[in-house]
Amino acid sequence: MTTLGSALLLVALPLAAAAAKPVIETQDDLPRHTYELNIKVVDLYAEENREVLRELADQVQADVEGDLAKYDIRDDNTVQGFYSVLGTIAILEGRWQDYLDYLGKRRELESKDANRLTMGLFGEALATVELAGKGGDAEALQAELTRLVEALPYSTVQDNLKSGKGRSEILTEALVLGNMESTYQPLVDNTGGEISYDVASTLVSVSFTLDSFIPNRAIVGTVYADYIAANDVAKVDIWAAREVVLPSTAKGSPVVLSVWDSGVDTSIPGLASHLWTNQNEIPGNNIDDDKNGFVDDIHGFAYNLKGEKVPDLLRPIEEKFGVNPADLQGHAKGLGDNSSNIDSPEAAALRKYISSLPQEEIPAFLENLSLYGGYAHGTHVSGIALAGNPFAELLVARMTYSHTQMPPKPTIEQAERDGAMFRAAGDYFRDNGVRAVNMSWGGSVRGIESSLEAHNIGDTPEERKALARKLYKIGDEGLREAIGGSPEILFITSAGNSDNDVKFDEFYPSSYEYPNLLTVGAVDIAGDETSFTSLGNVDIYANGFEVESYVPGGDRIPLNGTSMSSPQVLNLAGKLLALAPDLTMAELRQLILDGADDKQLETRTIKLMNPKASLALLEKQLAE
Repeated sequence: MTTLGSALLLVALPLAAAAAKPVIETQDDLPRHTYELNIKVVDLYAEENREVLRELADQVQADVEGDLAKYDIRDDNTVQGFYSVLGTIAILEGRWQDYLDYLGKRRELESKDANRLTMGLFGEALATVELAGKGGDAEALQAELTRLVEALPYSTVQDNLKSGKGRSEILTEALVLGNMESTYQPLVDNTGGEISYDVASTLVSVSFTLDSFIPNRAIVGTVYADYIAANDVAKVDIWAAREVVLPSTAKGSPVVLSVWDSGVDTSIPGLASHLWTNQNEIPGNNIDDDKNGFVDDIHGFAYNLKGEKVPDLLRPIEEKFGVNPADLQGHAKGLGDNSSNIDSPEAAALRKYISSLPQEEIPAFLENLSLYGGYAHGTHVSGIALAGNPFAELLVARMTYSHTQMPPKPTIEQAERDGAMFRAAGDYFRDNGVRAVNMSWGGSVRGIESSLEAHNIGDTPEERKALARKLYKIGDEGLREAIGGSPEILFITSAGNSDNDVKFDEFYPSSYEYPNLLTVGAVDIAGDETSFTSLGNVDIYANGFEVESYVPGGDRIPLNGTSMSSPQVLNLAGKLLALAPDLTMAELRQLILDGADDKQLETRTIKLMNPKASLALLEKQLAE
């Protein structure tokens, strides 16, 4: 496609070739834009500073429109995001038809049916009412949103509507402003007011939430609740019929599996009975008896946030941070229940708690939620991986996730420690007979660049970009060596929860392509693709919605995410290996993929894991 200028040139000089747009094939290829913010982040939304907000919006709009005109961006999600920002700016400036036009462009680029159908519903209703001259009429707004929602196919959109209802019930001005202040004000302070496009576009987009959504969130909640109540029928569980539980009397062999994650509560009986044990190490003597570089690694190994070896297989958050995990567990469960329209005591308690939180207490609340998320993550994943397999032995591989709003400062030294940790993990897995590893985590070069910005490292955006690439490469090479250097171990990773193309964003390890790696996306209980699952390099899908498993202390709660779908595949791998320990990695991987069912979506075909079918294929092979 050519610009108007190019077209005129072709008329005048028909023999001249049209200049092609520069191609953007990865997120890192996108141009960098910077802006100046000379007021506090939360003050940007005060009425007396609306002109400052609009000036920032105008600058962002000019850069977005310029990039769309100049570059051939090979990622629909990125282009869709640009149109979303332009739509928000249109609403900020009262250009309602422009908003609807941008919304239409976004929907054309959306590959997920449910996301396309529910995208911008409230904004569409708001713009339609404004264009009809009924701005400010709450009854007209509710009627229009009801009309839009009731036209949707409930079976397709129900999960998104339930999540939207939950969001409307907990989102408060204090929550939004507290989050913005704790996330971005330290960055603005560190940089002297210079902010990147990612930050500026977020600050501009939040104006829609504060100006339009929060004042009308009760309308959204009511409309969604009424539609859900009138149509809700429990989805049919496709997974129960596919599940296989190996009896302890089966002719199986022990198989060592590893959950490489945030650690595991090894005291839980349902997990303790599965623990792999290092027979060459004496428990509790604070000595590296087997000279492998780890002290007291009885059931696995652990690293702290600095990439240093530690003996604790679970981060002691109560002792270190003075928090009560039981309270945080209630908040985590309440948040998940609220998003899934489950009216549990925890969901009700969370809504009440958030509604009473003043803005200054929001940062601590959010950081504690993040802290608990990391604390519980590995235990929850492990419970999924081990279910129904009496022959599985769990080798715990702990690393530590950051939980603070301000990310840790990226350094060459830390990147080298992380790279060394990845290599050491690969060595440990190989040395101790691990056959399959789950990795429900990841990172990206853009994430590192954002952390550099937060700490004002790099004199220019170009310098920061180059340093981010250098830091990324150090960790990336270490992780690639761990995976590529272990050809007889099957590594299984979660795709991610950002609804993005992991190849375009260079998200590791889910963007990797190795013959001993599977990337797993998430569907729900009925096999419908979730709104959050990332795309671009997914080999197979499994249930990642409302999956119940252990959390530290032994309770069982449901959680959502590709983090929950990935260990489902590890579970299947463990059962196949228990019944056929001589399987090669290639044979194991193929059994998993060949047993999967093809599901045709509107734009592509995906594979749904089918444990029963994969095990039937194995039985057939063993009988031949």
